[in-house]
Amino acid sequence: MIAVERLDPQPARLLVVEADGTMSDLPRAHLGALFEPGDLVVANDAATLPASLHGTHLRCGKAIEIRLAGWLPPSAPVRFLAIAFGSGDHRTRTEDRLPPPALSSGDRLQLGPLEAVVERVLDHPRFFELSFQGTRAAMFAGLAQHGRPIQYAHVPEPLTLWDVWTRIAARPVAFEAPSASFALDWRTLQVWRRREIGFATLTHAAGISSTGDPALDSRLPFDEPYHISESTVAQVARAQLSGSRIIAIGTSVVRALEAAANPDGSVRAGDGIATGRIARGIPLRVVDAVLTGVHQPGESHFELLRAFADDALLAGASAALTACRYRAHEFGDSMLLNRQPLLYRRGP
Repeated sequence: MIAVERLDPQPARLLVVEADGTMSDLPRAHLGALFEPGDLVVANDAATLPASLHGTHLRCGKAIEIRLAGWLPPSAPVRFLAIAFGSGDHRTRTEDRLPPPALSSGDRLQLGPLEAVVERVLDHPRFFELSFQGTRAAMFAGLAQHGRPIQYAHVPEPLTLWDVWTRIAARPVAFEAPSASFALDWRTLQVWRRREIGFATLTHAAGISSTGDPALDSRLPFDEPYHISESTVAQVARAQLSGSRIIAIGTSVVRALEAAANPDGSVRAGDGIATGRIARGIPLRVVDAVLTGVHQPGESHFELLRAFADDALLAGASAALTACRYRAHEFGDSMLLNRQPLLYRRGP
């Protein structure tokens, strides 16, 4: 039994929201039959890091939890953006967690076998730049030995790293799971292949979904690096040339493809950084539909959906999700949202 099914054994459901406002409540197992030959499905193959580290603030001797939240430039491979909490663990709601010890530049943190230094506190007392001592290899070894997946109170049992890896997980760069990809299974991929529906991947360092502080949450998502291969770019170009749809599995895929888009809608291969928010008023140049989880208005993931549909359609979808008792956590149910064609025009 794979991890997602063990954590949440109820059969997953899928709300399909068409561009004209039509909605269908389906078993998520029907996902393989929803697209047309020639369409291209793009998923995020990032594996999830054990990005939660408990330890001690050495100057005062108090307990601290660090959650890695963002990669800093590749020239500094052991430096991260991080969020700090005081004593406690995931069983306490994130918004109710105790604050960390007061942080100052130069403070040293002992995080299991890892030693880290507060490089500088940013414009919030829990938000700072962190650097690990030693090599990148030693840092990854310490994360593997001591780190745990970031998790929230709705799943009380401790998660293992396997629980937060999707079936297509590859390079470990994400701070939380690109959870829309939990909807994928080998049977669905086989159906797509048989029906000549394309499937491609990219790697996007999906960030944290909540800091527990409204002021910090309003800044999410942070800048997130991505990599798109030449093969994926070629598949996108073929689908566009034939007039077929591009379906993103998750908001992280939307961020990566749109960040890499040229004004004509073509996509650049290689490494990049997805910056800023996609929200209402931001034209989508590449993606025609997004498979996502259940999100609430005000969340950064929900704000991205406003680039696909107007507020009236999203309000109707939210009402349907509530009425049908869809599960909103990362191991829960899904929504397929098709972009309203007249909302924003693709291309220049």
